[in-house]
Amino acid sequence: MSSKDSQLTAGALFAGIGGFCVGFQNQGIKTTWAVENDFAAVDTYSANVGSNIVVHKDGAPQSILDVSVKSSNLCPVDVLHAGFPCQSFSVAGERKGFDDPRGQLFYEIIRILREFGENRPSVLLLENSPNIRIGAGGSWFLELSAQIKKAGYWFRESNAFELDSFDHTAVPQKRKRLFMVAFATNKFKNGNLRLNLPKFAEHKQVSEFINFEGEIEDNSYYLDKNNKYYKMITEKIDHPKSILQLRKYEVRDKGVNIVPTLTANMGQGGHNVPFIVDKKGLRKLTEYECLKIQGFPDDYFFPESVPRAKRYQQIGNSVVPPLISLIAAAIKEKIEEERL
Repeated sequence: MSSKDSQLTAGALFAGIGGFCVGFQNQGIKTTWAVENDFAAVDTYSANVGSNIVVHKDGAPQSILDVSVKSSNLCPVDVLHAGFPCQSFSVAGERKGFDDPRGQLFYEIIRILREFGENRPSVLLLENSPNIRIGAGGSWFLELSAQIKKAGYWFRESNAFELDSFDHTAVPQKRKRLFMVAFATNKFKNGNLRLNLPKFAEHKQVSEFINFEGEIEDNSYYLDKNNKYYKMITEKIDHPKSILQLRKYEVRDKGVNIVPTLTANMGQGGHNVPFIVDKKGLRKLTEYECLKIQGFPDDYFFPESVPRAKRYQQIGNSVVPPLISLIAAAIKEKIEEERL
């Protein structure tokens, strides 16, 4: 584990395309190892973040179910971050919580923490749907809290922060998520965290992220006028820079210069797709516009091996790196000032 005079390090579970890793890297905290089992996500991660993905001996990406501290040679790190699957806890899902196999993956995080023993990460950062705090009458959050405490961490309800990237970053996307921060009891005297995030009061210009004035050569981004959703969407346009989201049979408009939450299924047909009107016609946002709206650096890219639908899915499953960077800064400050 890093000393006070060396670079802080992090480990990533459910790494995705590296949103957490980018945010922590912005604060000088290097990701030493990462776990992600989706081949396409690993391709994007490896092309942009690095080759620190934990893999099988045959080179395939490893599932968290197969990862262990000893067999996977996971070195101790200062911070462990994990955006574990939210489908089991989200209002939009079936809300089976810890009875869902995806929800049960939370316990794998706890298992890995315990395998580290006294060398467990000083800080644990989790991300999920805000509904995990209130779902099932609050029992999900009580179970989550109990497990984190049993693993040797300071944690209470005040360590859970519901944050919207729109409020605290330059990103124009409305995206509320719950971030939970816990501190190892053998490294800190308390679990308090000073999270004084800036309020981003500037009027955001969404045209900095989306090309309304030009056109896309690839016609597959455009909705044909004969499409059954074309009229439904265009009737809702009340501003040249409107961004409309098709949610099943409803068209939503968050307002001028506001992008609705980007979802993992926005690339799979009409459901959840954000639409705009440009010089050529009505089209959905490109995956690179979405990547920028999610707050990734301009040089982030998708390898040719990753199909378009997977690109949208990866973006929707990710976190907003600029917001993660702010949380990482607060964590770094506590480590440097208070860690025993």
